[in-house]
Amino acid sequence: MTGRLYRDEAVVLRTYRLGEADRIIVMLTRSHGQVRAVAKGVRRTTSRFGARLEPFTMIDVQLYRGRSLDVIAQVETLDPFARAITGDYSVFTCASTMVETAERLTQDDGDLDTTESPQQYLLLYGALAALARRRHAPGLVLDSYLLRALALAGWAASCYDCARCGASGPHAAFHVQAGGAVCAGCRPAGAVDVEPGTMALLGALLSGDWGVADVSAERDRAQASGIVSAYLTWHLERRLRSLSLVERA
Repeated sequence: MTGRLYRDEAVVLRTYRLGEADRIIVMLTRSHGQVRAVAKGVRRTTSRFGARLEPFTMIDVQLYRGRSLDVIAQVETLDPFARAITGDYSVFTCASTMVETAERLTQDDGDLDTTESPQQYLLLYGALAALARRRHAPGLVLDSYLLRALALAGWAASCYDCARCGASGPHAAFHVQAGGAVCAGCRPAGAVDVEPGTMALLGALLSGDWGVADVSAERDRAQASGIVSAYLTWHLERRLRSLSLVERA
């Protein structure tokens, strides 16, 4: 049994009912990518760690490997983000979109390299912490997370130079399929006109420049959110269920 045990930090992404008393817990871990594991008896009122396995919670978890699903043996709360997130609808819907995105992007662990490269885990942890602690407007945190998570997955949006020819920007149009900003010479059908403030905001959200993002105008935030949503949907090849619930200005 000892050889099958392992321990890791994780963020709980989602839970599913299993049988009468168990749950399947979907987690994004620091060192093992996305893990699906059974929490036995967790739905009973006598469960020792039921409340520790709620979505958005950061945990220290010990598991042992099973044939089809791993089994949770022990869990401790490291950061109870769920308490601060679930009490505010706008924050909750943003967090829900984040964990749904993380689940989709890491389902094959193609963007992770176990202990050497836990970027998606660290990015999600930082974004949830920013939401829970109200560091920035929820919509800005969400859009920054989505752009950066897609970049880690290999789909970085160009927010300054032309995505097609590399011509130096800034440019006044954005084309989702082309990969971002496009110059006048490369502009394809379907590109949308983008205000200079919106393009600057997109670049700030991608780079984490909160000095620019926090003072951005509401009209620029609204246009940026629409572009980010379209960019996410294009690359995931379907619209996320939680994204439709997010309250936008």
